[in-house]
Amino acid sequence: MMRGVASSLSKRRRARLAALVVAAQAWVASSSLAQERILPVPLAIIYPGDPIRESMLGEKVFAGGMDGSVVDSKSALLGKVARRTLLPDQPIPSYAVDAPKLVAINAPVRIVFDEGGLVIIAYGSALQAGAVGDLIRVRNQDSGLTVSGKVQPDGSIRVSEG
Repeated sequence: MMRGVASSLSKRRRARLAALVVAAQAWVASSSLAQERILPVPLAIIYPGDPIRESMLGEKVFAGGMDGSVVDSKSALLGKVARRTLLPDQPIPSYAVDAPKLVAINAPVRIVFDEGGLVIIAYGSALQAGAVGDLIRVRNQDSGLTVSGKVQPDGSIRVSEG
């Protein structure tokens, strides 16, 4: 009788173990599928300074382990410029692309101060390159003073009090 009880317990343990193994396999399979991501990749080498166009990009499926530091859509890349060499069929790190620079270093720029109805326009030289919205330093050509301002969509630099 003791032998019958022992064998039924081991059968129960084996059944539980088998159920746990099946559940673990199902979990591993579902979690690995959930981690697959479709990411944009270059179709050919893209060199630093090259503007990124739709025709340069494809898509590829990557397994889990990709963190949030890669670009996850083609639309986020269009119109950007490569900061580093981008290799074919490789995910694109978010730090490897940037908005195109509207203002170049030493470029002549219009400096605009517009505060409370007072508008002052001066001209100067950009001491830094910048994209729209970037804060850059500019040297006023008349006074030689250096001021900081934000690059505007028209290429002017807007300075404000403060």
